[in-house]
Amino acid sequence: MATTEHAPPSRLRNWMLEGLSDMGKHGGHTGPHAEPEPPHKGQRWWRVMCLTGVDYFSTLGYQPGIAALAAGLLGPIATIVLVIVTLAGALPVYRRVAEESPHGEGSISMLERLLSFWQGKLFVLTLLGFAATDFLITITLSAADASTHLVENPHLTSTLHGHQMVITLFLVALLGAVFLKGFLEAIGVATALVGVYLALNVVVVIVGLYHVITAGHVITDWSNALTVQHGNIFVMIGLALIVFPKLALGLSGFETGVAVMPHVQGDPDDTEEKPTGRIRDTKKLLTTAAIIMSAFLIATSFITTLLIPENEFKTGGQANGRALAYLAHEYLGGAFGTVYDISTIAILWFAGASAMAGLLNLMPRYLPRYGMAPHWARAVRPMVIVFTLIAFLVTWLFDANVDAQGGAYATGVLVLISSAAIAVTIAARKAGQRKWAIGFGVISAVFLYTTVVNVIERPDGVKIGACFIAGIILVSFLSRLARAFELRVTSVTLDPMAERFIRDMASRKMRFIANEPGHRDKAEYRDKIEQIRADNDMPEQEDFVFVEVTVTDPSEFEAELTVRGEVLHDRYRVLTLESASISNALAALLLHARDMTGCTPHIYFEWTEGNPFANFLRFFLFGQGEVAPVTREVLREAEPNRVRRPRVHTG
Repeated sequence: MATTEHAPPSRLRNWMLEGLSDMGKHGGHTGPHAEPEPPHKGQRWWRVMCLTGVDYFSTLGYQPGIAALAAGLLGPIATIVLVIVTLAGALPVYRRVAEESPHGEGSISMLERLLSFWQGKLFVLTLLGFAATDFLITITLSAADASTHLVENPHLTSTLHGHQMVITLFLVALLGAVFLKGFLEAIGVATALVGVYLALNVVVVIVGLYHVITAGHVITDWSNALTVQHGNIFVMIGLALIVFPKLALGLSGFETGVAVMPHVQGDPDDTEEKPTGRIRDTKKLLTTAAIIMSAFLIATSFITTLLIPENEFKTGGQANGRALAYLAHEYLGGAFGTVYDISTIAILWFAGASAMAGLLNLMPRYLPRYGMAPHWARAVRPMVIVFTLIAFLVTWLFDANVDAQGGAYATGVLVLISSAAIAVTIAARKAGQRKWAIGFGVISAVFLYTTVVNVIERPDGVKIGACFIAGIILVSFLSRLARAFELRVTSVTLDPMAERFIRDMASRKMRFIANEPGHRDKAEYRDKIEQIRADNDMPEQEDFVFVEVTVTDPSEFEAELTVRGEVLHDRYRVLTLESASISNALAALLLHARDMTGCTPHIYFEWTEGNPFANFLRFFLFGQGEVAPVTREVLREAEPNRVRRPRVHTG
């Protein structure tokens, strides 16, 4: 038989899809990171805190300016409200997430376990859309703010002014280029960046507080202006409660904090099933990061509100998107200010790298498992190109403006935190912890309120989130449709009885009958055999083995297949299987039987009644429908050689 010669793949294709064959396997490497640390090894928790800190702490580059724009003179009070929500709300939620999901899956995985069937998949896809919003806007917003620090540097502003868009696109492209070459999450680099950046911010805060204290009229002017504008303290607190959702960027970083859990060292006697030390140290990580950030948020909001003229925060002002850098240049001189700018640009750029790494780890964890991504989506480099192009588009749509992207970023952050709060509320309720369930329920309500207010105030965030969600769902379903005829079974395991049936048949013709189980009485099997013999004009001496597939969760895509054999009514041999799809399970069984015995199996069906298109939709959504032709098509794709392909008979 003539064979078709396929041209060898190009070097470019090999480079782009490098590592694709290993992606998605058990324990396989599915992201841009290095292989996981050996069991029970890792890094000290405070070093891992710096890894998540490049995302969390870098928001100091733009958060004080956003707070001043959103709340005006109420910025410090609104920031205190934000800190209370952080320490009393987000922190307890994610400490519980660390307990419930200690392997870095995060809150999305918790909710996935609570929901099944298509509603669970659609819910996860929706959350992935908001997660994509969060991570992609982190990349574009961080790059935009880094370019702002570069353009507004007094030594460079005359040269670079008006080129912020080009610089931002260059930084995004540089980020993509690094990932195309190969990126390792360097905890050592993150530790150095965070250490230097926080140390410089401590200097700026101390100097700022010194100027506030020594210039006594500053505090007096601020308090008098507050009283004139808002009357009394109760009105101020009420307004601060109303405006604090606009400051939600200060809550970013918690989801990343639990995502890096596998890097935490823990105790020597930790096991994968019970990583007690890792959970304890991750809680330390989350708590320490939240306390450090809370202190910086309050201090920086206070000094920037009191020391920087209001007009400088607005678009075109020297403090827009770089309030602390403005103070560094103003009070510590150009040399220190330039060092501060360099440090800020570096940590903001590395925050974008952390977000890209998060995207590349998050998407392959879910979409390929659902069958909702092309094969190449398991490889890093093609996805880097896709995400970089999307980041270009987002940067262009938002004109590389930090303030304009704040709403979209906050929406992504708040949706993820709200989903985490709901997940831990359900987990506490299932565990019978009534007080915790009530407490987490209240926190969930607070974050849901914050999310709704943020969406109403800045609908651009939910609009871009909806675009990501619609894009992910559309591409996912088209991909699943294109991959509907894949084998979709990772392994086939036979129990001793099933193996005996197949080896016994191998001495004759190997004939299977696909049967939809009903009452499973003697008449059902007798009538089925008579029908198959009549439809296919077969002699009575031919014997058969029945195959019955029970559909479990048809929304699942890939799974292992376990085959059990039994003898019913002392006469009929039956193989029973559970799978998400009847056709794919039958095809996998036939191919396994062929490989095990070296014989060509035959399987017999009856035609399905009804409209073929409606039956195909039933197969696509519910795993059953046009069983016979779909089984044949799955076999055709899995085995191109017709001579070796199992035979399908339909009558």
